[in-house]
Amino acid sequence: MHHRVRKTAPFAAVLTLAVALGFGGGFLAGRAPAVPLTTGPAVIHAASAAHEAMDQAHEARVKAFPAKTAGLGAQPLQHRLLGGVKVFEVTAREVQWEVEPGVKRTAFAYNGQVPGPTIRVTEGDRVRVILKNQLPESTSIHFHGLITPNAMDGVPFITQPPVKPGQSFTYEFVARPAGTHMYHSHHGPDQITKGLLGAFIVAPRDRSKEPRVAADVVLIVNDGPLGYTLNGKSFPATQPIVVKLGQRIRIRYMNEGQIIHPMHLHGLPGLVIAKDGHRLAQPYTADTVNVAPGERYDVLVAANQPGVWALHCHILSHAESAEGMHGMVTAVIVQK
Repeated sequence: MHHRVRKTAPFAAVLTLAVALGFGGGFLAGRAPAVPLTTGPAVIHAASAAHEAMDQAHEARVKAFPAKTAGLGAQPLQHRLLGGVKVFEVTAREVQWEVEPGVKRTAFAYNGQVPGPTIRVTEGDRVRVILKNQLPESTSIHFHGLITPNAMDGVPFITQPPVKPGQSFTYEFVARPAGTHMYHSHHGPDQITKGLLGAFIVAPRDRSKEPRVAADVVLIVNDGPLGYTLNGKSFPATQPIVVKLGQRIRIRYMNEGQIIHPMHLHGLPGLVIAKDGHRLAQPYTADTVNVAPGERYDVLVAANQPGVWALHCHILSHAESAEGMHGMVTAVIVQK
């Protein structure tokens, strides 16, 4: 089950994000010019006005959450069955991607979305992925975490020629191992950060030991030309995760960026059950998961407290600015 997105959220509830993050005044003070050591009325008035303006900017962005934008990434990719093989088609092309309201950036996208569509299969499935290149440059696909034949590894000039503009390439392999994996370009330094990435989820053949969850959430963090994004969007255009009190969700964190992102969920500590697609022999509890580039973590979260709980990167410059929250911020909304 995929998480659903609320189109609107009560302002009183969502506004708690601003307080919940708890780093507005202190963090911003470190970036402001030094204030003369005086307590004269003019200085006090100027400082008060500056704080009022800052508060208004913060409030406006929180009130807009979740803001509507064109395009939605990581949507399920349907397959067709051909001779017992699950066939998926992805087309890489350049698009104008709206990261937040009114902010569009040139992106590379699979099937017109950033991140690319989510591929879900079962362990042992025969899989065929047909890549069509409509980009102005060459590309390829690497299936990060999957065990494939060498010829299907997707590294230009090592395992295959680059897929030039107008060309296509067919990847075929048996899906293994079970777990949280990714697919992305492996050609050039910025194709991934511009959007050529997606989730590749392999469910175990035997699902008897899989945890039961109300929602299975893909959350891909990225940085680079598109900014600091969660599933291709920056706050306030990120999607909240909405869950009922008492339910449990699974968050699959994936870092497709170039720097570390410690992802912190307020109020609802998670149980880390897998890393890089492999189940942990000893799961552990954490409220902050430090996701390095290329890493994936599976985290179970029990929605045992109602409210709006901030979820953000804890490198605070990735989540906050003088104009308010931005970038890698969203919320888990636990409804009674």
